[in-house]
Amino acid sequence: MLNEMKAKAEEFPLKESRAMVKDLMTANQAIYWCDFLLSLAIGATAFAVTVISETFSLEGILAYFVATFALYRAVIFIHEIVHFKKGTMLNFKRVWNVACGFLVMVPVFMYQGVHLDHHKRDIYGTKLDGEYLPFGAQNPWKNIWYVISSVFLPALIVLRYIILTPLGWLIPPIGQFLWQRASSLTIDLDYIRPPHTERDGKFWRLQEVCAFLYGWTAIALWYYGILPAKFFAVWYLVMALVLVLNSIRTLGAHAYRNPGEEQMSVAEQFLDSVDVPGSFLSALWAPVGLRFHATHHLFPNMPYHSLGTAYRRLKEGLPNSHLYLEASRPTLFHAMITLWKDAASSQK
Repeated sequence: MLNEMKAKAEEFPLKESRAMVKDLMTANQAIYWCDFLLSLAIGATAFAVTVISETFSLEGILAYFVATFALYRAVIFIHEIVHFKKGTMLNFKRVWNVACGFLVMVPVFMYQGVHLDHHKRDIYGTKLDGEYLPFGAQNPWKNIWYVISSVFLPALIVLRYIILTPLGWLIPPIGQFLWQRASSLTIDLDYIRPPHTERDGKFWRLQEVCAFLYGWTAIALWYYGILPAKFFAVWYLVMALVLVLNSIRTLGAHAYRNPGEEQMSVAEQFLDSVDVPGSFLSALWAPVGLRFHATHHLFPNMPYHSLGTAYRRLKEGLPNSHLYLEASRPTLFHAMITLWKDAASSQK
């Protein structure tokens, strides 16, 4: 299957594709700010309604789902942030951390540097890529467990920042362990983060401190009777569903055909990735442009609000668009079934 994909990649019109979308590479800051702040405001309001509503009331349940999808969208902006050109949109990055990242205990440094490796030709799809596992070439039931295990991640996040972070400051081996094994938004549990460099950001320690302080401030507010205990239950349930949604999105983002040994060109990365243009529902489970994940791998620095235009332009304008459309799936369900069939056939 990999050999067939490599042969197709050699025919892929990469140069023509880049020429057709070169005018779509500039980010519109107004769109970023309005989208993020509106998503955050809706999510925070719905979160508050969930907390103050009677447990299991219709109002509370509806508010919970609104909070989850809105905050999911707000959180996913971290993906855009790590693709910003160095030195640009710094205020957006700071506001995102303060208003969102620290609250969910996922500061930017946990994705910065790590995600960019996922786009490198010599790392994508290999064992050095923490965001890639051979889901399409392993027992398909492992893919189910990957989604289920996401439910436990909020507890690990809390443990990392509330308990282990201060211990890491006092005990260097614990601090080293936290950096290597508990400071990366990856899907490979065996991933070991390389030693810190400038690409990971100058202020990662400050971000770690802020996440720690946010967590203990919430605990103090509960202790003094300002925050109800239900706040923490709702926080956990919202985060759990956000992570489950993101794990499902992750399974639908690639074909995951590489068992980990092959290096892949940009065109091969594209053909190993998935676009699910869909409609409104696609924007819910893959927000902020991530439903065009294959196209994103062609143009990693393209702002999310341009990906839909790029997709339509390439679909309609490339003279041999059949190769481009090979990365498209009509629905998430179709993408998941295709992944399951690929994985099952690999076991025969």
